[in-house]
Amino acid sequence: MKAWQLSSLSILIIVSRMVNSNLEGDILYAQRRAWNDPNNVLQTWDPTLVNPCTWFHVTCNLDNFVIRVDLGNASLSGPLSPRLGGLANLQYLELYSNFITGAIPTELGNLTKLVSLDLYENRLTGAIPSSLGNIQSLAYMRLYSNNLSGAIPATLGNLINLVILDFSSNALSGSIPDSLGNIESLVNLRLNGNNLFGVIPEQVLDLIVTGNLTEINVSDNYMNGTTRNSGKRVTTVIQDA
Repeated sequence: MKAWQLSSLSILIIVSRMVNSNLEGDILYAQRRAWNDPNNVLQTWDPTLVNPCTWFHVTCNLDNFVIRVDLGNASLSGPLSPRLGGLANLQYLELYSNFITGAIPTELGNLTKLVSLDLYENRLTGAIPSSLGNIQSLAYMRLYSNNLSGAIPATLGNLINLVILDFSSNALSGSIPDSLGNIESLVNLRLNGNNLFGVIPEQVLDLIVTGNLTEINVSDNYMNGTTRNSGKRVTTVIQDA
């Protein structure tokens, strides 16, 4: 490749990165506008700056793509913007312990590189989107202590890398999907403090032997029976007596 071609290619790469940075900055600024921020933790989220990688609570990779948003315990209130689903390289969305309201946008299912989704201890309502089952990279999904309702989506059985699933202290109803038994990587399954009924599926209980599951907590629901099992490792299934 000739020198002028290399130079042109380099310019195209730089321009492409700048465009992507602008797009991600627009997405994050839209979220800032949707939130109330009494402590001004988002004051550096300035749309006049070309690169959101310079903003506080935002981390980027070497290609200037946003990979982390860390805003836990920030006293933020208001809804989640569906546009967050456009952060294609996002790996960590840490928005726990705020006052965030409204539904979890179905668009978050587009975050196919996400490793950790921490929305716990907010005021979220509505159903858990079935689209979250698209995020096969997900290892930690903690949505506990909200006001989420409806059934646990069967699509979550596609999350084959999930380690912790914590939906405790919500208002979820229905039965536990058999499909959760597909998640051999699962270590902790916490569904206590909901309105679930029925029994723990055999497919899920089998993970105690065939997978890595060490804790199932379904207490304070409308589940039937109590099962306890201890083997080579400490394993506890917690239900109402």
